[in-house]
Amino acid sequence: MRGAHAITQNELGLDVRDGRTFAGYYAAPVGARGPGVLLLTEMFGVTGPMRAAADDFARAGFPTLVPNLFWRAPLPGVLAYEGPERAQAFERLRGFDHATAIDDMRRGAAVLRAQAACAEPHAAIGFCMGGRLAVLAALEIGVDAAVSYYGLGISTDGARLAGLGCPVQLHYGLADEHVPPAEVAAVARAAAGNPRIEIFRYPDAGHSFCNPVRPTYDPAAAALAFERARTLLDRLGQR
Repeated sequence: MRGAHAITQNELGLDVRDGRTFAGYYAAPVGARGPGVLLLTEMFGVTGPMRAAADDFARAGFPTLVPNLFWRAPLPGVLAYEGPERAQAFERLRGFDHATAIDDMRRGAAVLRAQAACAEPHAAIGFCMGGRLAVLAALEIGVDAAVSYYGLGISTDGARLAGLGCPVQLHYGLADEHVPPAEVAAVARAAAGNPRIEIFRYPDAGHSFCNPVRPTYDPAAAALAFERARTLLDRLGQR
């Protein structure tokens, strides 16, 4: 699984109970099977960098689905990182319904598991707002592992972290203006009694340090965080 795989890329439709369908970007290794990844996006949606992250996991041997969890919102598509759409992204985030998103993630996980390249088990990996969603996926929909990159507001679910029964990685940049030290400390206290939760701190990294189009991109921290997640996925594949 350590080699670089050729990949296929396409859009999948994800049906929901009321007969409607929302989209997901799917990238899969060619001629290989591995643990599936449900990749949960930043507040800007299924952007180019999120698709590229899915491609990276697929090249590493892990079929990856990126569902558009904003499909129910008044602005359901991709929003720009800068300019007027940045404010719209924050507004969309404030109105985001986590309970409904859990249902949509559950549907996404079911579609992911049905793909030919996907071998059980499967993991949720998320960035920014998706970082908290990855933890919620571990708490609510039974994924076998979760990885959160600079997740927003995970301390909101802090009382539940002690009961998580699957491996979880939490990656934080300590120069993150959106995830303050007090948040990281609160999460660390809540997770302290659970040996399945690993917290990785990157001293000089800011928010979005894994995103190559953002000014806070930190290639060294991003590479290390990816390798740590990949190691966790490799362990899942050996179960």
